[in-house]
Amino acid sequence: MSEFWLISAPGDKENVQALERMNTVTSKSNLSYNTKFAIPDFKVGTLDSLVGLSDELGKLDTFAESLIRRMAQSVVEVMEDSKGKAQEHLLANGVDLTSFVTHFEWDMAKYPAKQPLVSVVDTVAKQLAQIEMDLKSRTAAYNTLKTNLENLEKKSMGNLFTRTLSDIVSKEDFVLDSEYLITLLVIVPKPNYSQWQKTYESLSDMVVPRSTKLITEDKEGGLFTVTLFRKVIEDFKTKAKENKFTVREFYYDEKEIKREREEMARLLSDKKQQYGPLLRWLKVNFSEAFIAWIHVKALRVFVESVLRYGLPVNFQAVLLQPLKKSSTKRLREVLNSVFRHLDEVAATSILDASVEIPGLQLNNQDYFPYVYFHIDLSLLD
Repeated sequence: MSEFWLISAPGDKENVQALERMNTVTSKSNLSYNTKFAIPDFKVGTLDSLVGLSDELGKLDTFAESLIRRMAQSVVEVMEDSKGKAQEHLLANGVDLTSFVTHFEWDMAKYPAKQPLVSVVDTVAKQLAQIEMDLKSRTAAYNTLKTNLENLEKKSMGNLFTRTLSDIVSKEDFVLDSEYLITLLVIVPKPNYSQWQKTYESLSDMVVPRSTKLITEDKEGGLFTVTLFRKVIEDFKTKAKENKFTVREFYYDEKEIKREREEMARLLSDKKQQYGPLLRWLKVNFSEAFIAWIHVKALRVFVESVLRYGLPVNFQAVLLQPLKKSSTKRLREVLNSVFRHLDEVAATSILDASVEIPGLQLNNQDYFPYVYFHIDLSLLD
């Protein structure tokens, strides 16, 4: 499973024994894989500052998780036909995400623990905000390019009534630079090919005999040329429509066709040039954002543990990885049983959801006698 539970309990003798008991029970019952989660000793500051940080870190946690999910989605979208290999780029410090979380070590160089806790949180917040700003600008530029290219490609993928004809027709198909003559393109349903050949010369006066030619066809019909005098264009269109022939509005413009082809080539080249750098940026900064997110989780455990268990700072954090989705309920029961002494009333209410606790303003399903945070990597799979 790509799910982790990050918990902490006071570090006194009684709770160290409780942690050992939890490890024994969960191991024997094959409920979870447990590892210690090392968190440095930070400068605590005042109680008011901790309460403020608790709220700020909650918001930062949500923001960081949203950011890495957006980045993961961007990797999938950029890779397009190779999106099945996107996981190869979703790494943290060069290792898979599960390995990084289970072997987490605080990065002292990036986030010095000797600084005031407020400064550490501010450093992480600014880093994540910068990554998001860069993500928006980079993906916006790439997506605009991609959309323009897709719009041009769509023009060449429709039926004969809607698709561009610049990649189908050639200069030789038209009578050009004539004061009197013009070549029109007519869409003829397949069942009506024979009728077209028999009647096109007589649909109007001044149609050039034997001037029709089939240029291309799709499932429904074919695209034919016909040359006639300019003065009878409207009459010819009317008669053609009466016979279920459709004159396609197209006039050969060599400059416009050349411009369209050059635009397609330019967009393809620009997309190719931007693909590599953008994917590399996403890979590097996804790693940075993910690492920052797990550091935020560690900060939340520290702050909430101090607020819950008091001073001096003395708690132990443990990372649990449930081994089966079906065993999470049993794992929760084991934890609540082992640590119920931390808050007898709250623990009882969790085990028996029917119990109402006067004055307790917390959702019973979200409150536990120990500090608890959830890490879900499944949406990155």
